[in-house]
Amino acid sequence: MDSSSGGSNRVVRVNMMEGVGARVVRGPDWKWGKQDGGEGHLGTVRNFESPEEVVVVWDNGTAANYRCAGAFDLRIYDSAPTGIKHDGTMCDTCRQQPIFGIRWKCAECVNYDLCSVCYHGDKHNLRHRFYRITAPGSDRVPVEPRRKSKKITIRGIFPGARVVRGVDWQWEDQDGGNGRRGKVTEIQDWSAASPRSAAYVLWDNGAKNLYRVGFEGMADLKVVNDAKGGSFYRDHLPLLGEQGPGSRSGPGGLVIGDQVNVDLDLEIVQSLQHGHGGWTDGMFECLGTTGSVVGIDEDHDIVVSYPSANRWTFNPAVLTKVHTATATSSTASVSSEPSSVQGQFVVGDLVQICNELERIKLQQRGHGEWTEAMLPTLGKIGRVQQIYHDNDLKVEVCGTSWTYSPLAVTKVASADAAALGNSSGERLSALLKKLFEAHVSGDVNEELVKAAANGDASKCEEILARPESDVAMVNGVFAGHTALQAASQNGHVEVIKVLMKYDVNFEIEDKDGDRAVHHAAFGDEAQVIDLLHRGGADLNVRNKRRQTPLHIGVNKGHIGVVRTLLELGCHASLQDSEGDTPLHDAISKKRDDMVSLLIENHADITLTNNNGFNSLHHAALRGNPSAMRILLSKLPRPWIVDEKKDDGYTALHLAALNNHVEVAELLVIQGKANMDIQNVNQQTALHLAVERQHTQIVRLLVRESCCLNIADKDGDTPLHEALRHHTLSQLRQLQDMQDVGKLLMGLGTPGADKKSSASIACFLAANGADLNLKNKKGQSPLDLCPDPNLCKALAKCHKERNSPNLTPPNAATIRNDQDSLEECMVCSDMKRDTLFGPCGHIATCSLCSPRVKKCLMCKDPVQSRTKIEECVVCSDKKATILFKPCGHMCACDGCAALMKKCVQCRSNVEKQVPFIVCCGGQAPPAPVAAGIMNNGKSDVNSPDFQRLQQQLQDIKDQTCCPVCMDRLKNMIFMCGHGTCQNCGDRMQECPICRKSVDKRVLLY
Repeated sequence: MDSSSGGSNRVVRVNMMEGVGARVVRGPDWKWGKQDGGEGHLGTVRNFESPEEVVVVWDNGTAANYRCAGAFDLRIYDSAPTGIKHDGTMCDTCRQQPIFGIRWKCAECVNYDLCSVCYHGDKHNLRHRFYRITAPGSDRVPVEPRRKSKKITIRGIFPGARVVRGVDWQWEDQDGGNGRRGKVTEIQDWSAASPRSAAYVLWDNGAKNLYRVGFEGMADLKVVNDAKGGSFYRDHLPLLGEQGPGSRSGPGGLVIGDQVNVDLDLEIVQSLQHGHGGWTDGMFECLGTTGSVVGIDEDHDIVVSYPSANRWTFNPAVLTKVHTATATSSTASVSSEPSSVQGQFVVGDLVQICNELERIKLQQRGHGEWTEAMLPTLGKIGRVQQIYHDNDLKVEVCGTSWTYSPLAVTKVASADAAALGNSSGERLSALLKKLFEAHVSGDVNEELVKAAANGDASKCEEILARPESDVAMVNGVFAGHTALQAASQNGHVEVIKVLMKYDVNFEIEDKDGDRAVHHAAFGDEAQVIDLLHRGGADLNVRNKRRQTPLHIGVNKGHIGVVRTLLELGCHASLQDSEGDTPLHDAISKKRDDMVSLLIENHADITLTNNNGFNSLHHAALRGNPSAMRILLSKLPRPWIVDEKKDDGYTALHLAALNNHVEVAELLVIQGKANMDIQNVNQQTALHLAVERQHTQIVRLLVRESCCLNIADKDGDTPLHEALRHHTLSQLRQLQDMQDVGKLLMGLGTPGADKKSSASIACFLAANGADLNLKNKKGQSPLDLCPDPNLCKALAKCHKERNSPNLTPPNAATIRNDQDSLEECMVCSDMKRDTLFGPCGHIATCSLCSPRVKKCLMCKDPVQSRTKIEECVVCSDKKATILFKPCGHMCACDGCAALMKKCVQCRSNVEKQVPFIVCCGGQAPPAPVAAGIMNNGKSDVNSPDFQRLQQQLQDIKDQTCCPVCMDRLKNMIFMCGHGTCQNCGDRMQECPICRKSVDKRVLLY
């Protein structure tokens, strides 16, 4: 039977992670300008920030968040890199078997399928209609015949593209060094389960290798010169988020808003809560009380809110969904289970493993396979932990977890289950009790772990003191946990003291890599952490997700645990598998108390996570103004506020991009952020705010005197961007805007459309934006404005802004007056280039100067005439600084800033006068001779600035990790060389001297 067949009401729930790695293009709701590089350019899904928001890294290196619910900014071009496959299918053209990614099924031919490559490559009859099937079991979506559909050229990392290392590069100097280029020769598979997820590159230094482009959302490469990869049918592609990544239900079918009860006995609940948030005395209110599901965390645990306003985290197996008559009838009428198997099992079910060896071997083929290590599970009873999208089951059995085919297990049923009542919670409680009773008398480990979990110190002492007990019994494991782990999570201090008497091992890990101190952090047991520390437990240990107890304390919101760990001297800035420090997590959780506490204990603000975000970037991205205020008040070095990511984005760029007004205001006013820094696309924060029509950010940046005329890589100023986005409806609104004074005070009237790009354009013009600057296509802003009414309004705004009855001219106005000041006062055709002496004025060109007997500016007799030549120091620029008292003009502003003596006569320089002042103009707001620009920041062209920049780079090179070049060295090997801890933990040998790494020392 066709695997795609089924009713139209079928509900398919897709795990959020299944979208990671998909190759995407812009979608129907795209409004983000040229971030992607243009129509048809490719990007990679990196991760989902929330069910409504996805992070994409474009092939050009830009990374940003986009909408994937409600509004759809992206289409899925190829989902093959995610590993989605259609078992039992084959492409009838290229013979790929099975088909990975999107499956295209012909609606007019019997059993004829194409993969995405062949479909967009015009294989089979273009007049035939096709069905699009995005994932196994999903609905068929009919699409129009390709013959009638529009094709778009796809561009990005394809054969022929020139590339450099990207955001996820971790391959040392295979490319010859940062910034070195290579050429893509072929698109290949990183693994058999992830087709078209890598690119083969030939570097300019002769090296060649395979790199990830989509595998697990990674982007090892960034394109410099992209290449064409054929073409695709844009409107036939599915929308990212339409199939539901992020809209999944929780384990057991629970979704946010469901009403739930805890119907199990207390002992069973406490047992099931191990590793799922634990059990505390305050949770007794949950027994017999109905709560509401308000969240599903990253561990698939369920967060439930109760009438008392308390929220508790539960193992999904503990909860029973409360069905009302209305809800039951409504859901029954609109939905059905995808398959009989999916309806047969739910998370928390007890199942018995098949006890026939040969039969289970056959059943396991293609469903997790069979290994000899699974022999002890034959015939045993376990609990379903997870149900995968292909209906395979993850079952906890015999203290471990295995993946089983649904055909290899049988749901446990009891003959007297009906007598116990209809509640699924009651049946589960009875079955668990029966299961426990069958083992309790013979398993000493079970006795000890249960006694420890229940806080029975005397029972633990009695068990360990038995004559038959050996030394190792104190570390025995039951249900995946030791007695110490169970006691730590539940805060049983007396039990822990008993276990310590018998030399318990503090560092035993459970299946998730969590140790006793992790469990104490889960359970909010600060007193236990202190006791474990005194016993010698390592507070900086990490689990399989590389989380320390401090990470867990922050994520669970346990301030007491966080404070205790920091007081005991744990490292405040270790990074997890995502590169996040506890400070990143505290910012995400909006816990300002923890942010302050971490910074007071020397948490490193500059450490970046795997996405390249330091703590300031993260606070700007998340829109957390209170955290940003704390961070800015504690910055160890003020210039950190302007630190760039790999794509050139600063914290201010991120705040402007995401319309976080309060954060942007803090960065500009409190943090003194440089508003004119440009990203890799040479966009300033103003470019981004105008592009996304964030009027409050535009108003803030203009009010704080940012430069309005900086051009991006295409030569476009913010005014170009504003006029490119305007619409006819916005033009009609603009005709009512006659009061330039209102435009100077803000963007239109309170009732006006705040997202009008035409209003933004007028606001920029009214504040000094240049109407005549041309982009690389030779277009001025007015060339992009076809409406004559708007052109007149822009000209009026600009003219009235420069009229004398308004505010005094700023630096931009002074620059506009320079042209007239530089004209020869005699002929008006040539530029002034002759210095009169002794007055020091410049009034004429060299052709007119012989006819002038008295200076036209001061009327003093002209005794000498000197033509102004190029700078005698750099020979790159014209001399523009007059030295006094000697009266020579022989150096440009950049070189003059370094001089104490005139290079022509060697006399001391007491004063430096700019060229424009010699012409009769006003001096710039800041002294040019001192190498300062109008905005108060260092002149990037001055040698002083460049020298300081080089010194800073040298310091960075000495202190940065030699592997990733992003983080500071904080881990030293015994050979004396060092890396950051994120890279060092993965090293088996030193990257510098190649000696084997036997021990690692963290720097505090």
